Amino acid sequence: MRDAYIIQSVRTPGCKQNKGLYNQTRPEELIAFIMKAAVERTKNLKPEHLDDVMLGCAFPEAEQGLNLGRIAPKMAGFPDKVSGATVNRFCASGLEAIALASIRVQMGWADVTIGAGVESMTFVPMGGHVPRPHPEFSRTNPDMYISMGITAENVASRYNVTREDQDKFAADSQAKATKARDNGLFTEIVPTPAVKYVKQADGTYKKEQFIVQHDDGIRATTAEGLAKLRPAFAAGGSVTAGNSSQTTDGAAATIIASKEKCAELGLEPIARLVSYSTIGCKSDEMGVGPRYAIPKVLEQAGLTIDDIDIYEINEAFASQALYSIRELGIEKYMDRINIHGGAIALGHPLGCTGAKLTATCIANLKAVNGKYGIVSMCIGGGMGAAAIFERL
Repeated sequence: MRDAYIIQSVRTPGCKQNKGLYNQTRPEELIAFIMKAAVERTKNLKPEHLDDVMLGCAFPEAEQGLNLGRIAPKMAGFPDKVSGATVNRFCASGLEAIALASIRVQMGWADVTIGAGVESMTFVPMGGHVPRPHPEFSRTNPDMYISMGITAENVASRYNVTREDQDKFAADSQAKATKARDNGLFTEIVPTPAVKYVKQADGTYKKEQFIVQHDDGIRATTAEGLAKLRPAFAAGGSVTAGNSSQTTDGAAATIIASKEKCAELGLEPIARLVSYSTIGCKSDEMGVGPRYAIPKVLEQAGLTIDDIDIYEINEAFASQALYSIRELGIEKYMDRINIHGGAIALGHPLGCTGAKLTATCIANLKAVNGKYGIVSMCIGGGMGAAAIFERL
């Protein structure tokens, strides 16, 4: 197989569902912008050099439907020859898209591809607009349709992850994200245009544009403050809005090119996808997915936990992230895990998250002068995914 190199990886800021700065900005506009920005930021690369786009999206319907993987490249101004597909592996959709985009280059099916992710949870909420569980199957297998919050409660109670530990983990995530934002450490972010509709004196609305510079869900808090919140999913439970990921809008894009195309165009490789793994687990405790996916991908790559310089483990819930960290034996490396905060502070825009964390992982590897990074997450329905990236 051919060598496939990452030559660019960027993201938009993440903004809160409904109440955030993207609440009037359609998802097509977010993903079209970040793909165009990724190309424009890559020296010697032109839109006509692109072959294909793989776009992750967890709920590809309504504004995110009709194969947004094809629509977004056209909105970005890419030529007709740039094809596209929409990929859905729920929370790992963006990571799956990057893996598929890399495979296309490795197999010689394409020379330059984009692996990307998008989700507007404002326009298309969790579960979609018209969920339709199978009537008979849902009676015998209700866990396949279970609330993600209940799965987090299951992990907390089955594996003794205390409320105090969850709140401390969540407060630490917010503190790290606050420090990173205030010190300009989110170097993977591209300031992104958003829109709002402003009512005029005559009763009509005018569409106005403004720029979003930062993730808007970061909030200063303490474990003591979080302890005052009531359980969000189960009476007497330990999972709250404060120790869960934020529902978020956002987009991210990674450009992959063959070694030959890099040489021809003078493109500078910055990283490569070393290996990618997915694995199933019990659906009613889906949050344990990283605990199984990370060892699998390490074995595939011939590496150990000690070889990894940066871990980006999606904080769907503090309970599942903590459980996975403990079971993996990487608590000793907390200074390598989500060093600028995670989804509790920065948000979890479902189909975008894998692509977003890839951009963050590569940027953070550069910041610490590291070689290997892991991106991993749990996945609704009972799965885990993990990818190893090597900084070049």
